[in-house]
Amino acid sequence: MSNRPNTRKSASARFASTGPREARGNSQGAIHKAWIIVAVASRAVRIVVAVAAAVVVAFVSAVVATSSDNNGGTVASGATVVPAGDLTRGSVQVGGQELAPFTGTNPDPAVGLPAPRLEGQQFDSSSLRFPVEGQPAVLVFLAHWCPHCQKEVPLLAKWLNETGLPNDVGLYAVATSNDRGRPNFPPSDWLRREKWPVPTIVDDAEGSAATAYGLSGFPYFVAVSADGKVVQRTSGELTVDQFQTLLDTARRGQSEQGAANPGPASSR
Repeated sequence: MSNRPNTRKSASARFASTGPREARGNSQGAIHKAWIIVAVASRAVRIVVAVAAAVVVAFVSAVVATSSDNNGGTVASGATVVPAGDLTRGSVQVGGQELAPFTGTNPDPAVGLPAPRLEGQQFDSSSLRFPVEGQPAVLVFLAHWCPHCQKEVPLLAKWLNETGLPNDVGLYAVATSNDRGRPNFPPSDWLRREKWPVPTIVDDAEGSAATAYGLSGFPYFVAVSADGKVVQRTSGELTVDQFQTLLDTARRGQSEQGAANPGPASSR
């Protein structure tokens, strides 16, 4: 029997000496795998968020496009296009004295008289009242079947959509003499198609708004001063320059001498 010490370790001793090292190796591997999982999950979340954002943008764009095409929306100048709705006979209330029918005579007997106040419905039945106290205004009366109105509306709409509505002069329109049996009906579709940016009411079956202002032909324009007096009335096609002159007339509260004659008109 040898007296040399036994240097061979028992199985339990070997386990005790190697166990912690293996455990540390396993722990580091698990942490590495966890980071990989987290990175993959984070990338997946970013992809999902990006896709969701793209879907939302596409949806909003589609809604805006639909609104602009079908419900009027806005034009480049920021002005409001004729709202959705197809009202063809509105409810109109007239305040003040009716004006004598316009005959084109000079001087016009209506000049200097208080302009009648109108409250009516737009194509979506919402209420609109004009002229506004303290603000000069130009009123435009249109008939959907009038060939001269069909020339005037796109001309003025293009100019107003490019330059914007004037800040110091109110612009208002009346769709009157609406007739299902005549061309270019209904007027709401026509004005939206032309991107007409002027707030517009729908006259009643009796043509109360047109009668109150003495309309005799189309298109028909009335300039009103800031103190609510009629400054000028005219009927027939206007050029953009003539329309600008009418705006200046309303601003000044005085008709310009030697103003250019309007073009052709349609009888009421």
